[in-house]
Amino acid sequence: MATLTIEYPDEILVSLKETKASFSEELKIAAAVKLYELGKLSSGKAAKLAGMDKVSFLKALGRYRISITTLEEFKEDMKVVIS
Repeated sequence: MATLTIEYPDEILVSLKETKASFSEELKIAAAVKLYELGKLSSGKAAKLAGMDKVSFLKALGRYRISITTLEEFKEDMKVVIS
């Protein structure tokens, strides 16, 4: 698995009232959500990038006010939720 390092000023954590760990997790999820929104990743691949299961990722999309982009993907996602 590859690793990405992002440099940021310390005051970002203070401004956001976040720990390094929670900020790192949030960035990972935000990146996955954005790549999904742009159509670059499926919900399954985005969920893996975010370190989540698919259902948790779909719930996270709502937190970011992102809808499932296609009817086909929605049908596929519903199969996972129902089973």
